[in-house]
Order: sequence, then structure tokens, then C-alpha cells
Amino acid sequence: MIRAETLDKAIASGLISQTLRDQLEAMERSVAAEAQHVNDEGDEENLRLVGGGNDLFITVGTVLLNAGIFFVLITMLPGQTFWIAGILAVFAWALAEIVTRQHRMKLSSSVLALIFTVAILVALALRVEASFDIRMPETIWQLLALRQTASRAGYLFLGGGIAAAAIYFWRFRVPVLAGVIAIAFTLLAFLQTAIVLYDGVTTGAVAPPSLEDVPELLRAALYMPLICGLIVFSTAVAFDIHDRDRRKIWSDCAFWLHVVSAPMLVHPLFIMATGQNVAFGHIAPDANATIMLTILILGFVYVALAIDRRSLLVPTLAYFGSLGIYYLVNSASHSTGIPPFALILVVVGALIILFGAGWQRIRRIVVKPTLPAAVIRWLPPLKA
Repeated sequence: MIRAETLDKAIASGLISQTLRDQLEAMERSVAAEAQHVNDEGDEENLRLVGGGNDLFITVGTVLLNAGIFFVLITMLPGQTFWIAGILAVFAWALAEIVTRQHRMKLSSSVLALIFTVAILVALALRVEASFDIRMPETIWQLLALRQTASRAGYLFLGGGIAAAAIYFWRFRVPVLAGVIAIAFTLLAFLQTAIVLYDGVTTGAVAPPSLEDVPELLRAALYMPLICGLIVFSTAVAFDIHDRDRRKIWSDCAFWLHVVSAPMLVHPLFIMATGQNVAFGHIAPDANATIMLTILILGFVYVALAIDRRSLLVPTLAYFGSLGIYYLVNSASHSTGIPPFALILVVVGALIILFGAGWQRIRRIVVKPTLPAAVIRWLPPLKA
């Protein structure tokens, strides 16, 4: 590597220009970054969420600075929440021009992106509330009368949030916004589905459900998050295929999409496969449900190994493990034996320890003999 002093002397003697010197330094940093990427341990998923100690330091300063600006604004502009949110969004954007565009701080850039998104959503919510005069309904008739207002307000709120996040991403390339946009699109899908069902009931095309139909209706409603989860998951896999070596920003976007898609896939599949109802507290699976749940876990483990994404596996195991803990605590006073869900806790704990010890080795052993070479060619490379 050519030292900075040598480059300075070359400029002083007229051998190279300042522009050429900057280009040489940029090339040297790029080569060093690629070498570091190659030398990284092969069994770790490179999330690139934190850029180092200085990034953590800058993140703390970012949070404190924005918190200070917020308290200054609520003191100077009491009751002007819309303008406070707008000023915070502009301030976060301006700060990102330094932190993100110039220095590429990873963690602090994510924090600034989330501050900007929250500020924009607050401003949009206040503007929508004022424009459409939305009030909490007091009767069922007032609720039914909100159809047109709620649809326009929902599209404006969620669509505006998606547009703001997309513009911010176009400018600063912050991966966490991929998850934010995916969540907003999912909420839009739920809103559109609710409007279609409402219109079907009011026109007579869909029979209004009776009280006995509510359990079946709730079970059918699980298809919406499942479909949205599959779409988000497929998008994440497409990003992974586009960036098999995980050197570009699209792999980081895929990480957040996997995090968003995992709960939407796990929860409906859990209820459909085991017959349990987590929303209403009925989680006492029998032996058959335990077997189905174990199969689900193994299925998610296999998919996570195939696409080389622990970000998909961690929420899955956390979900199943938390349900197991809930059941153990809830049933401790009613049973003296070992509950069936204890088996799930054992499986989850063993899988976490096992995969933590040798993810890439297990991935090679499991994936290579079970998938055709034509499929493996599209997946992240199998490492020794």
C-alpha cells in the first residue's frame, strides 16, 4: 500500500493530480474491503448491522441529539405536533447526509432512517386525522359509515409512508427500510381485504357471518398473513439469488425481509398444523400437535440452511420456544408430569446450540445431498 506521505509528495512534484490521488485511495479502500470480506470466517452470516465501535459511539450521539431536538421543539412549539414531526424528519434527513452519505455508518444510519420514518408517519397520521375528521366511533352504525373515509385515509397514510421510505432508501440505501416497506405493504393488503369483505357484505354477495362462524372465519383469516409472508419471503430469496456472495446492499435488504416474513409464516402455519389458537390462549397441544410442530421446526430449519439465513431461523425458534415457556408456566399448577411442549423446548434449545457450533458444516452435510445441483447453483455457496 502506498503511504499517504508518498502520494502527497507525488502531488507536490506534479506526478499526479489531486483527483488521481483520491481515486487511488478509493481503489485501495475497495480492495482492502474485498480482502477483508474474503478473510472473514466462513461460518458466520455477515449482517453488516454495526460498523464498529465508532458507529456505536455515533449512534449514541445521534439518539441524544434527536432527543434533545425533540424536547427543544415541544418547548418552543407546544401542541404543534405536526410541525414538530416535520422538523424532526427534515433534521434526520440532513443528519443522514453526513452520517450515511459521507461516512456510511451502518447502525446510526438505521437509527436515523427509523427516526425519519416514524416522524413522517406521525405527520401523516395527524394530517389524515385533520383532513378526514376521523373520530372514534361510538356505535356500530358509525363504524359502518367509516368505510369510504377509512379506505381513503388508510391509502393516504400507508401509501405516503411507503413513498417516503422509498425516497429515503433511494437517497441513502439503508437496508432496514426494506422491512419497513414490506410491513406497510402488508398492512395495505389487510386494508384492501377488509374493504372487499365489507363491500361484499353490504352488497349481499357475501353472507354476514354468524356467531358460530367466527372460529372458522378467524381460521380463514390466517391465509392473508400467510400469503403476505410468502410474498415477502420470495422477495427476500430473490434478493439473495441476485447477490449470492452477499457483498451488496440487496443481501442486507433480504435479511430484514426474512425477519419480517418469519412471524407471518410461522404463526398461521402453527395454528393450521396444530389446531391451537394462540390469539385466545388455547395452547395445550397434544402428542399429535407436538409431532406436527416438530415437523414445522425441522422444515423451517431446512429452508434456513438451504438459503443460508439464520435471520429466518432465529424468529422461528424464538416463537416456538416462547410458546413452550408460556405453556409450561400456564400449566404448572394443573399437571405434575412432563407436558408435551417440553419436547419442543428441548428441540429448540438443542438446535440453537448445535447450529451455533457449526452452521456451515451442518449446511453442507444437509443441503448438498438433498438438493439437485441445478438448485444449489442458485443458492449461496456451500462452504467447507
